[in-house]
Parts: sequence; C-alpha cells; structure tokens
Amino acid sequence: MEKPFGKPASISGFSFGTRALVTAPTTSSQPTVGTAAEDAVSASIFASSTEREENKPLFIFPGAQGTLESPWRDMEWTEEQRTSLMKTVSSYRQSCDEGTQARVLLLGPVGSGKSSFVSSVQSVFNGRVTNRAMVGSSSTSFTKKLQSFNIHGQKGEDPTGLVLCDIVGLGGEEMAGLTLHDILSVIKGHVPEGHKFSPDQPVRSETVGYVKRPSLKDKIHCVAFVVDASKILTYSKRFSITFQHLREHISDLGVHQVALLTHIDKICRETAKDVTQVYKSHIIRDTMSKAGDLLGMSTSYIVPVKNYSSELDLDQNTDVLLLSAVDHILQYADLYFQDNTPQDAGPKII
Repeated sequence: MEKPFGKPASISGFSFGTRALVTAPTTSSQPTVGTAAEDAVSASIFASSTEREENKPLFIFPGAQGTLESPWRDMEWTEEQRTSLMKTVSSYRQSCDEGTQARVLLLGPVGSGKSSFVSSVQSVFNGRVTNRAMVGSSSTSFTKKLQSFNIHGQKGEDPTGLVLCDIVGLGGEEMAGLTLHDILSVIKGHVPEGHKFSPDQPVRSETVGYVKRPSLKDKIHCVAFVVDASKILTYSKRFSITFQHLREHISDLGVHQVALLTHIDKICRETAKDVTQVYKSHIIRDTMSKAGDLLGMSTSYIVPVKNYSSELDLDQNTDVLLLSAVDHILQYADLYFQDNTPQDAGPKII
C-alpha cells in the first residue's frame, strides 16, 4: 500500500529546495569545501590557477594519490568493447510490453551532472560531442521541468529502448519547487511531459495534463541518483537522510535504484590524465564508499562516470565508461519489467 502524503513541502522529515539541504557540516574531522571564494584560497583542496590551465583536477580529494597494481573492477578499454556496448544499448528491448521504452529518472543535487550525463550519452551515439540537454551553473538548477530524452541510435538506426528523464535538481540557492510528492508522482507516471514544478502548485489530479491512469509506458522503471564526487565531503547529514528516506519511498513502489558518481576527473589526477585508471584509483574507490554511505546504498549499485564538458571530440575510453553506466542502468530497469510481467506471459518468440 502506498504511503499517504502529508504537506507537499515536508514529508517524514523531508525538505527539498532549501539551503539547509546542501549545507556542509559545521563540525567534522574531514575537510570541507565552503563558498567559491573560500575554495579558491584552499591550497590543500584546490589546484592552483596554473594547474587549472593545464586541465588538472580542480578538486584534489584528501588521501593517498597513486594507483593500485590491479583494478578493483574489471573493464575492457578497447574499440571492440565500445562497439559491443553500443550494440547492447541500441538493441535493448524489454519483453513484457512491446513498444515500452525503459524510462530512467535522474535525481541529484543541483550541479551534480544530470543534464551533462544525458548529453554525454547522446554524444556517444551521435559520433560527436553535442549538448542536447541544457546545462546550467553549479548553484542553480537549469532544468525547471520534467524533460524526457529519447536516446537515439546511430544514424540510420531506430531509437534505442532508453529514455532519460531529467527534473529539477535538489537543493540550491533558490526554492527549486520540487517535493517528495512531486517526485513520487513522476515515478508513478502521473506527471505530464514539460510540467514545470512549483512549491505553490504541487502535482494534483487538477494539474493540466495530469495522467489519471498511467500505463506501464508512462511510469519510471529505474531511478539513477547522481552525485558529484568532488562534493561528497560537503553533503550534510541531513542530505544523507533525505536521500535515504527518498529511497525508501521509491522502493515501496517497486522501482530499483542505482547511482552515478560524476566528476571523477576532478578528484584524481591519474584518472584526469587517463580515464582507464578509474578502477585503479585509491581515491575513487574511497569516494565510492563515501557515496554509498551518503545514499545508504551498496557500492555494487554505484558506477563512476566522466561526462563530456569542455571536450569537442569523443574519446574511446570515456565512451566505454559512459556506455558501461548505461548498461548498468538498463540491467536494473529490466528487473522492473521482469517484476511486472504477467505470470501467464511467456517469453517473446522471435
């Protein structure tokens, strides 16, 4: 049974769109990152202006640099692997309801890289870097409404079976207008495409375009939390509680969840120089563990990614990492379809 909703802006201790949500802890044994001005003068955390000009990480995670002798996850960094992953993603089709695409909702703090991930994934299939989803600054959410992006295959191919859904970022300096009630309404399939979220106008049956009886194709089939690796130490305990309460409500709807750890090139020099070092990095492995604690999630559900940002050309290894993340997401989306397949429905005969 679904849990009843209270006041839209605050449910079971939840609070969205407030400054307090992303305020760094005032007392901690670990270093934290403050305002942009404060960060700029923190030599122990941020690189110098000279280093930034050399495209070195803006954020250096406290802890051991260097790499492990062997990777803590196996990954093939070859053109054959890239081609295989592209084929896997392009050909993905679920079998319980023909024509239904896997709809994945990206949820995360403002500036965590949700929109950049959408653009980066589409760039891989376009064969060139494109900014399909608008990207804003790190302090305010550029995305104000529900936007669904069909990931198109390569030229001449049919669209893939994947749709990435982007909504307002959590937290930020302004009221984002996003409530727990609204998030769950999106996941249930009630919210119409293009709906603009407002704290004064929560999603209701009277909302223009409200889907009263959503079908399987209207619902969200997997939720991917997106967190910024370079800000892991600044997310407060309250933010962690918010994530974990949110996960509980989403689990009640039978929707599986994974997580993307973005901006890994900002916390590890070796990975910034060569993305194939990602699974040999002490720092990224430790940050994955901290992200798991933040989300209340096993690290087996979390994958690191590097989005395209200032690049103009694609990179084979970055593509492999992005496509591996998409393949990871689709595996959990497929579990939703398996869980919701009628018992008398047999396997699809091709």
